[in-house]
Amino acid sequence: MKLSISRSELIKFILVGGVAVMVNILSRYALNRFMIFELAVVLAYIIGMTTAFALTRQFVFVPSGRRAHDEFVRFGIVNVAAAIQVWVISVGLVRLFFPMIGFSWHAEEVGHVIGVTAPVLTSYLGHKHFSFAQRAHDRGA
Repeated sequence: MKLSISRSELIKFILVGGVAVMVNILSRYALNRFMIFELAVVLAYIIGMTTAFALTRQFVFVPSGRRAHDEFVRFGIVNVAAAIQVWVISVGLVRLFFPMIGFSWHAEEVGHVIGVTAPVLTSYLGHKHFSFAQRAHDRGA
């Protein structure tokens, strides 16, 4: 399988992802008023992921020929790896790295933004070639 990158798709993916990131961050901020940071990051990620799925399916990739439910399951699988990446980076920065270097200016916000934006390219490739990939019989295989 060739892992191709379409410039226009990637740009649309980044723009749609930007909207989902904002939903994620705003959700985390709101949730953090009622729960600990670590749990708020996880729940906000799920909210952002659902937003990303709907927007990506609508505006980024051509229809795969699969049912929306099947695409959502595949989207979720790709996002498990990204969620782990987001959590490790966000919490690692906030709880370990920032205190080590004495960084405290909006540490949770900065750490979370960095964490959420980290998996852009790997997520694009995963969604292009798995979540929204054309079914084999639709590709002429």
